[in-house]
Amino acid sequence: MNIIFASGEEKYIYVKKYSILPNTYLLYMPPTNQTIESKQIKQASIAPSVKAQIIDFVRFIFICLAIVIPIRVFIAQPFIVNGESMAPTFSNGQYLIVDQISYRLSEPHRGDVAIFKYPNDPSRFFIKRVIGLPEEIIQLRGTVITIINEEHPNGFIIDEPYISHAVGFDKEIKLADDEYFVMGDNRPNSLDSRFWGPLPEKYIVGRAWLRLLPFSKINVKPGDHRDQYDNETKS
Repeated sequence: MNIIFASGEEKYIYVKKYSILPNTYLLYMPPTNQTIESKQIKQASIAPSVKAQIIDFVRFIFICLAIVIPIRVFIAQPFIVNGESMAPTFSNGQYLIVDQISYRLSEPHRGDVAIFKYPNDPSRFFIKRVIGLPEEIIQLRGTVITIINEEHPNGFIIDEPYISHAVGFDKEIKLADDEYFVMGDNRPNSLDSRFWGPLPEKYIVGRAWLRLLPFSKINVKPGDHRDQYDNETKS
């Protein structure tokens, strides 16, 4: 007689004749205590594993927020150009990254493309070019802009290669020590300091640092003419 041993989930032992092989019986054995304990351990380990995954996920979210929020608030933020006041330098819908830290370390320069809160409605954000600096006198005579300051008491005319559509305007304004004169590159279609006056420094958010969209125009410091004006004032 042949006996075949097999383990199963049965709670008792019984013998059954194995019909295929003559004189052969199957002897079913209940699971051992070790097998039961191992299954209990495996089932018990599932809950801590899921809990650990949840904790890791929450920790990951907190780390991301700890990195992203300070960058978003203090260093850089996205900005989408709305309108054509800065054409042809910037077009409607272009996606920019605004550098918010530079103006915490230094003052805006002539030629910078600045993003700021509209003084008459701080909930709106504008993008314009810095033309006049604190304590300067800005003279607009037709399409000519003359700057008068300590270095140039007789004034100097600024060159504006970024202008494609000029428009005549007559105005003279003296800036305070915390004010800037800003204008859009698309002069016929720009609501700027010519109409609502100087821009107080406290409303300036940052400087256009990176153009991401459209992909064909990706560049760093888009539309920036700071170096041009710095060199002109030194010469």
